[in-house]
Amino acid sequence: MISRERLAISGLFAVHGAVTGSLASRIPALAKELDVSPGPLGLALLMQAVGGLLTMPFAGRLVYRLGGRRGARLLVMLWCAALALPALAPGLAALSVAFLLFGMAAGVSDVAINAQGARVEGRLRKSIMSSLHGLWSLGSFLGAGIGALMAGVQVDYRTHLLVIAAVLAVLAPVLGGGLPADTTAEGAAKAPAPPRFSLPTGVVLLLGLLAFCSAFAEGSAVNWSAIYLDKVTGAGDAVAAAAYTMFACTMSAMRLSGDLIVGRFGPVRTVRVGGTVSACGGALIVFADSPLMAYPGFAMLGLGIAVVVPLAFSAASRTGQNPGQAIAGVATVSYGSSLAAPAIVGGIADAVNLRAAFALITVLVACIAVGAGLMRTAAVDWSAEPDLGLDLDVQAGEKA
Repeated sequence: MISRERLAISGLFAVHGAVTGSLASRIPALAKELDVSPGPLGLALLMQAVGGLLTMPFAGRLVYRLGGRRGARLLVMLWCAALALPALAPGLAALSVAFLLFGMAAGVSDVAINAQGARVEGRLRKSIMSSLHGLWSLGSFLGAGIGALMAGVQVDYRTHLLVIAAVLAVLAPVLGGGLPADTTAEGAAKAPAPPRFSLPTGVVLLLGLLAFCSAFAEGSAVNWSAIYLDKVTGAGDAVAAAAYTMFACTMSAMRLSGDLIVGRFGPVRTVRVGGTVSACGGALIVFADSPLMAYPGFAMLGLGIAVVVPLAFSAASRTGQNPGQAIAGVATVSYGSSLAAPAIVGGIADAVNLRAAFALITVLVACIAVGAGLMRTAAVDWSAEPDLGLDLDVQAGEKA
């Protein structure tokens, strides 16, 4: 039977993903209504990443001050409510500010739910982080699907996003009520507060760099897979679009089943094999001269990198630092990767070609296999560890 705590954190991950998918599905309608061309729209969308990067270094301290359960409930509710901001924007300038605030809410809520995910994982004494990220992907898919349906029946994007924002903002704290209570136990109360502003160092930075490699490959596949098949292999639009579908399907399937695999083979071996599979997939993409050769390459790329970011968060939570602070450090680096990837790939494509850009991606995912040993801190013997100390991120604010 699935525990109440696991249902609660699973629900928050799915809700968090649903917000992302809902907005993404209505961007075309929003751009058309505001008469925003692709260039300015891209700059406005960039503000989401800027907002996330601005807040993540402060997120560990914020989660500490609010308490783990209360912080997750409040910050995810804030993230849901922020979905209304782009819907209410009357023009490009206001839309840019809305996306900045939306990204800020995204950054702190992302850290909060991952810190709670690591905490519930420790309390359950089994790996769950991969499936939580898989549920985030499922929530995003469902949010986007509902958005596509609303667009198909010509529901105004403002009405759709405002209603979804309200429903999810009410649902989030209800779901979060099942999280483990914030604790003021003696051992937890003595834990030092994380700094108000913190950038990753040491092993957390190295884990962040592994997550960077994974997020770079993911961001590149999202933005460039269809273009790659079109420009490099001569595929038509429909055939080219299927490349990302292959990538997304294998990635989602691996995340949903990843906990079983990690439990069987351990995080180090799983990441090492995954990095190798991704590198082989990247090589197939680089040398592909037809869509039939590129398809398995993108499928292998998604399969191999799927569990890297969830395991990096799980490993960071056990480095000895405050879990919220450590997860915020990994999130900051990986988030920066998703910001940089599309522009870097585009720059290399302009300067050389797309094959060269995906050769860089292949090198980066190969680095995941080389650095897999960093995941050793995620390899917990659940049967032998009675207390993982993961309540350190949920101190009551008055103890700080």
